[in-house]
Amino acid sequence: MARLMTSGYHAAHLVADPARAVVWKAIATHLQDWVPARGAVMEIGAGYCEWINNVTASRRVAVDIWTELPRFAGPGVEPLVLDLASGMDVLEPNAFDAVLASNLFEHFPADTLSVVIGDVHRVLKPGGRLLIVQPNFRYAWRSYFDDYTHRSVFTDVSLPALLRAHGFTIDLVKPRFLPYSMQGSRLPITEWLVTAYLRSPFKPMAGQMLVIASKH
Repeated sequence: MARLMTSGYHAAHLVADPARAVVWKAIATHLQDWVPARGAVMEIGAGYCEWINNVTASRRVAVDIWTELPRFAGPGVEPLVLDLASGMDVLEPNAFDAVLASNLFEHFPADTLSVVIGDVHRVLKPGGRLLIVQPNFRYAWRSYFDDYTHRSVFTDVSLPALLRAHGFTIDLVKPRFLPYSMQGSRLPITEWLVTAYLRSPFKPMAGQMLVIASKH
């Protein structure tokens, strides 16, 4: 994982794109009701920090193995360069009201991911939530392995089952939440357009799911 998720990966597969900030502003607003505005929130695999930068919370922490992370953490966001595969021992137990993860879990082999999910459960407060935006292999199988760092496959059935096996309660599953990628869109990417898509019951080209789980 550490060898793969380098600046070279970002240059080859995840180039900085201002349109993503627009997308994540709309997503963060859409999901804000699940995130306590006066709580402590951490995003793991934060990358360019588009999600955590747009969240309202008293404390915001961005975690990623990428050494460039601090450059992209917005005002008030605490950057923490950390290899999740090596554990989150530097973080106190029961410290966060919510943990966010976007397009992350598919990059870990199964045994490593079990460690990561266990650590997330440990650092969440009782009643705290894990919000996951994740490629759904059921709908994204054609493009899933175009990313050479993908190591695990999940669907809207298997991911909730994995979380339950680690002590989580499933609060919400949306098998179709977002398009697999916004690249190549024929329409200009605007906050209004993304908001309308998120609110619509019709999800053309959807390839990503939303799973929300809580610790009890």
